[in-house]
Amino acid sequence: MHCTKRITEDMSWVGGSDRRLALFENVFPIPRGVSYNSYLIEDEKTVLLDTVDRAISTLFFENIEHILGNRRLDYLVVNHMEPDHAATMAELVMRYPEIKIVGNTKTLAMIKQFFNFDVDSRFVTVKEGDTLSTGRHLFTFYMAPMVHWPEAMVTYDNSDKILYSADAFGTFGAINGNLYADEVNFESEWLPDARRYYTNIVGKYGNQVQALLKKFGSVDIKMICPLHGPVWRENLGWFIDKYIKWSTYEPEETAVMIAYGTIYGGTENVANIIASKLADAGVRNVAMYDVAGTHPSVIVSESFRCSHLVFASASYNAGIFGSMETALLDLKAHNLQNRKVALIENGTWAPTAGKYMVNLFGSMKNIEIIGDMVTIKSTIKEDQLADIEALACKIAESMGISVQ
Repeated sequence: MHCTKRITEDMSWVGGSDRRLALFENVFPIPRGVSYNSYLIEDEKTVLLDTVDRAISTLFFENIEHILGNRRLDYLVVNHMEPDHAATMAELVMRYPEIKIVGNTKTLAMIKQFFNFDVDSRFVTVKEGDTLSTGRHLFTFYMAPMVHWPEAMVTYDNSDKILYSADAFGTFGAINGNLYADEVNFESEWLPDARRYYTNIVGKYGNQVQALLKKFGSVDIKMICPLHGPVWRENLGWFIDKYIKWSTYEPEETAVMIAYGTIYGGTENVANIIASKLADAGVRNVAMYDVAGTHPSVIVSESFRCSHLVFASASYNAGIFGSMETALLDLKAHNLQNRKVALIENGTWAPTAGKYMVNLFGSMKNIEIIGDMVTIKSTIKEDQLADIEALACKIAESMGISVQ
């Protein structure tokens, strides 16, 4: 049975949600599920903007049939070729054999990589600034390479001032009836997933995101329709500002995250002590994560949010604790920069984690190491508490907190 949402007089959401999928891209945990958004326009010519993942294909085709009835489907606009948005393309072509597929040259190449149907005879190639008129609607296409695949583009409806933004402005999380961001508690319940989605999916490509944002700096946008998560029709500037911060690697908040890698609890104890000292110095809302039990995508997301980062790691195999290594390499891979970092290492006979961390952060852009690295051997001793307190004071002072 169909489940559609009418958005405008002649445009409907025909997507769906998957609450069974455990790992997005077989990597990122999504305990709240994920939506796959697709939009259908009933103009003189009918237009479908992107398809969906195969997991919800039955519902998807029921939705299209419900909206179209006996009408033909004239165009499929492919903003993004990733299979979670394109897996059902071949079946769509079988059901609507007269359809024209709109995309750029890179889109065409990828369709041929994924599918075997005759695409050349029905493909309409567009480039930056090209338009498509379907009657009342006039669509303009803008290329968005590496946001987050090289063929990605976005589509702007000049008539209704709607930006179909592909993966930009998306978020993890299933649609639970409320399609619009203003219908949910987005800042408290959705923002962490939106941040984790952006930082891990697109975070490496801040320059490319900035380039896309600049294209729309003077364009009147009244609604943003992403391929994942809620549709934006109010307070667009608030969410766009998040993208500006994330894509310029500017800390979203003046805040501290502590990530620790512990084996028998000694390193965790040091992390707890410095967190307590930070609180004593006036630092609020300290976030703490055990890297062994926290998915790296959370560490990446929180590192984009926070201005100050503390990493405390046990040594392992003459190097660094494995889960900490994974988290730190993920930070480098996602191009984290412009952060203040404090380091703590532990090692029973040969502390080596610190050297690894110093070298890794030294290879990243604009990372400032705060204070002196604290070295622990097995467990912290009384005469080292002053070193921990001094490091906590350094962190607080760099946040603009006056420490007595």
